[in-house]
Amino acid sequence: MNSTSAPAPCGAWTLDPQLERDTLAVGDLPLSRVLLMNDANFPWLLAVPRHAGAVETFDLDDGQRAQLMRELALLARLLKDLTGCHKINIAAIGNVVAQLHVHVIARRRDDPAWPRPVWGALPARPYDGAECQRLIQAIRKKADLG
Repeated sequence: MNSTSAPAPCGAWTLDPQLERDTLAVGDLPLSRVLLMNDANFPWLLAVPRHAGAVETFDLDDGQRAQLMRELALLARLLKDLTGCHKINIAAIGNVVAQLHVHVIARRRDDPAWPRPVWGALPARPYDGAECQRLIQAIRKKADLG
């Protein structure tokens, strides 16, 4: 995930301010901006397609939807490999933030929310700087993008 991002498909794209506040930048895949949720309770990535106005997956064309699925599979595999988790949860909810974004969350049977969803289970615990940088660098390396 290099530091230069491709131009946003379909016009001007900007990241939703709530997502920007709650996450840390990892980098860009061909379609999506990859973000790390700033919550050390759960290893948790977001893929945000850089497509202006996209709210639902059907707002993407067939090729973009296929690309999003490839990117989600990549993120899910690398998160599972990095964390040794028992399960990967993938969800596009969008009730709070309308901008299309997909959560990729590593879950362990011994995590504090198991087996319930992570949303609202615990107050967010921000990463410390070193822990965050280690995880981001590992994600970039595993994705062979940085």
